[in-house]
Amino acid sequence: MRVIIAEDSTLLREGLARLLAEEGHEVVAALGDALTLPDAVDALTPDVVVVDIRMPPTHTDEGLRAALEIRGRRPSTGILVLSQHVERRYATQLLAGGAEGIGYLLKDRVAQVDEFLDALERIRAGSTVIDPDVVRQLVGRSSHTDLLGRLTPRERDVLEVLAQGHTNAGIAERLHLSLSAVEKHLNTVFDKLDLPRTAAHNRRILAVLRYLEA
Repeated sequence: MRVIIAEDSTLLREGLARLLAEEGHEVVAALGDALTLPDAVDALTPDVVVVDIRMPPTHTDEGLRAALEIRGRRPSTGILVLSQHVERRYATQLLAGGAEGIGYLLKDRVAQVDEFLDALERIRAGSTVIDPDVVRQLVGRSSHTDLLGRLTPRERDVLEVLAQGHTNAGIAERLHLSLSAVEKHLNTVFDKLDLPRTAAHNRRILAVLRYLEA
């Protein structure tokens, strides 16, 4: 795949570029700031952009704002946002406009090479990928206690794996359930979370946002 990296840490940026090149991917640009990132995406048309949230000059949310601009310009481009810590507000902003082809990982996850590469492939294919540690922290902090309290432990397990971006088959594999059991659990979870049953809503994404908006 064609990838653009935007990361102000030279060591991490060059390390990611080398890793991706060794895996047969083409790094079409490796940038040290996010200011030129949207224009670079327009010019180079990557499949996936990897961008740090906190970038120069203020090291606040430059990377996130660039990611949102790219999403508005080229919604088919996959975006993987990296963060040193869980940024609940930023994660919500990233996913609010539609979560297909979006990823949010903690930087520690990059060291787990197979998981990082798998996340990129899933994002390129249009899936949503959220770091398991992010999910756990968000679930633990959620203020929707009245809704979450309706879920059984198994339903919470299913929802947690769903929030990491896995398909029903992926959930079944990780929790050692049948596909029919996963479908049954998910339908129950969606109903307990009061998610609408309409063609205009994606209940899987709404379930994830329920946590992120808490």
